[in-house]
Amino acid sequence: MKLSKPRIKPLDESEWTPEQARTLGRLKGGSTEFGAKMHVYNVLGTLSRHPEANKKFGVWAGHIMGETNTLPPREREILILRIGWLCQAEYEWGQHVVFGRAVGLTDEEIARIKIGADEPGWSEHDAALIRATDDLHKDACISDAVWNGLAKTYSTHQLMDVVFTVGQYNLVSMALNSFGVQLDEGVKGF
Repeated sequence: MKLSKPRIKPLDESEWTPEQARTLGRLKGGSTEFGAKMHVYNVLGTLSRHPEANKKFGVWAGHIMGETNTLPPREREILILRIGWLCQAEYEWGQHVVFGRAVGLTDEEIARIKIGADEPGWSEHDAALIRATDDLHKDACISDAVWNGLAKTYSTHQLMDVVFTVGQYNLVSMALNSFGVQLDEGVKGF
């Protein structure tokens, strides 16, 4: 973790407004699409300290992690894990290792995401996803070669969702690292 303690602590349940009690309270006791027990993750508790921004953020985050994102979930998780690694966002990495496994990433693939696209074992397409993330992180633009490689199999919406997904999780990484969001119980970091 970049910070050993939070700069902005997650809201305690005793601090919730009535509206937050309605929205955050729904998370307690259910289960995620990945089979994990739902609770108020530290990231949600922290972002809830800025209620209006959190509402707006949640709409966009819902697209990135929801059904309107046109990317297959496994490919989306490759992008998220790679940008989380590049940004050294340990909270993001830990959470998305869980999500990545749930959508079919193997432990070997997850380990290779840290190394990069040139590591043996990637398909041409998966390597292009990692390169796209690297390009966006380094230059804020996907190179022509990588774009054209992805365009062989991706629609325009999917190409856009590559950029949107990496951009969203670059922002998330900045927030997690700067706010000092700590790992949730039972989640391993790097």
